[in-house]
This record gives sequence, C-alpha cells and structure tokens, in this order.
Amino acid sequence: MKMGTILTGVGDKVMRLWSVESYKCLEEYSVPDTVSLVDFDFDESKIVGLIGTQLCLWRRNGQRSIFPPRAGTFPKGLCMRYLDPEAVIGCEDGSIRVFDMYSRKCSRIMRMHPGPVTCLSLSDDQFVFSGSSAGTIKVSHLSSDACVTTLRTPDITGIKALCYNPRSGLVFAGSSAGYVSCLDFRNRRKLWELRVSPSVLYSLGHMQNDDSTLVVGGMDGALHVLDQKTGEGLCSYVMDNTAASTSSGTVERRKGRRLSVDDYNSLIDKIPRTARPPVTCLAVGKNKVVTTQGKYIRLWKFTGHEL
Repeated sequence: MKMGTILTGVGDKVMRLWSVESYKCLEEYSVPDTVSLVDFDFDESKIVGLIGTQLCLWRRNGQRSIFPPRAGTFPKGLCMRYLDPEAVIGCEDGSIRVFDMYSRKCSRIMRMHPGPVTCLSLSDDQFVFSGSSAGTIKVSHLSSDACVTTLRTPDITGIKALCYNPRSGLVFAGSSAGYVSCLDFRNRRKLWELRVSPSVLYSLGHMQNDDSTLVVGGMDGALHVLDQKTGEGLCSYVMDNTAASTSSGTVERRKGRRLSVDDYNSLIDKIPRTARPPVTCLAVGKNKVVTTQGKYIRLWKFTGHEL
C-alpha cells in the first residue's frame, strides 16, 4: 500500500491498481501471456515485476519492457523487492541477484543461502534481509556481495515472510510452522518468539515509523496483532460471518470480530474456512490494514485503540 493505492496481481494475467478510499480500480497492466507474475513492487512512476527468470518494467504511461532479453539467464526467482534504482531478487539456488533498472543489467550476485531464498526485506540504508527455506536470515549490503551477519531463529522450518523496522532495528520473521520471531539486528540477538497460528504465516507488517504493534496474517485467515517489543499476543480479528452484510456494486461491507488470545484458540476451528480465506499479503496504514484473501481485497478499518 503506497500513496493511498494498492496493487494486486500475483499469479494473474492482469495487475490492478486500486484506490483505498474509493475502492475503485484506477489502472490495469497486462502480464505477458507466456509467463506468470511471481512478485512485484511499485512507486509513483513505475511497476517492477518478477516473471520467472526475467524482470518486467511497466511505466505508468503504459510502456512495458522485459529484461534480460532471454529467459533463463538467471535462476528462477522466488521473491523480489525494489529500492530505486535497484531490483533485488531472491532465487531458487540461494543467491540474490541485484539488477540496475537503468542499465537493465545484473550489477551484483550475492551467494547467501544453501537453499532457496523465500523472502526479502530492504532498508532505506541499503541493507538486504533474506530469509531461507532452512530457517536462517542473512543480512547483506547493496554495496558488497558479502554477508554482514547471520540471524538465526529457533524455529528451523522455512521463513515465509520478513519485515524490518528501521526505527527500532528489529527484524520480524514469519515461519511455515506459524511462529513469529523478533531479532535485534543492531545487537545480533533474538528477543522473542511466539507461535500465533498452527499453520503457515504468509505476511507481516507494521505502520511506517511505528514501533508498537505488528500485524501478522497467514493460512488461518485471521489478523493477529502483537506487541513489537514483547511479542505479547494482543488480539486477533476475523470476519463476522454471523452479522448481516451490505453491498454496493462490487463493494461488500461486513463487520469484523475481535478475538482475545484465548477466544482464538478455542473458536478458530469453528469458524468456516469460507469465512476466513488465507491472508496471502497485507499492508498496514493508519487505523487500517489491507489484505488479499483469495479473490477478495479486504480493507479492515479500526478505531485508534483497536490496532
């Protein structure tokens, strides 16, 4: 979520830019027919997308270009982040490839992990945090191809999501087994770990410049809110499938349901899966969280004390 807009389209043939305020689709961008969109990032002038073993650049004026010109010039990419002017790609062979978006060439190859790179997070001061299927987090810098440090989580299952808070220097990781780990990058130590779900976590995030709460989503379809400093589980949210909904065109309005930690543990399996599709991606803004859940884009609105 950037500048009041969200972009969707992973696994689809069309990317759509949506307004958070009006709920309307503002623009559409087509994905080449022969490939699938793996990951993307965007700013006010362009969209950068990872399509297998190539990158695609969409200008907001409609122009589209693909590079390198031949597919297969680098190993299959699994994740991507963009920090102008560079696109950083986590690859299946454990390497990280850095592409300069102006020269459209690979400027650096970082050999980081023995297994696939499953997720990435970038800092404004050009640190690269990469998670692997082996459960390790490697930290490198865009100015060098060397590993700065290795952060280890107690959970040995694969890391599926990462985010870095530059204000506190804390790194948050979500795992395949439902654990959230917090590691202090500056002091190179683990602070806490909590299992928030019995199943895989796909996404986590916090509001920019906020060091109070962390929002986590995954296979169970719930939003989990944690204290960033202590790891205390504050509450969870699901859609209330018992409350009436109202519709206006393609927009449906529903009420959310707040669950305490104890309520979540006792009630989550009783809530139909159709009412809580997996949270595959989320973004946190002021008093709001945007999630992609199956075929739905959901905008969760909160009052100040709820999030």
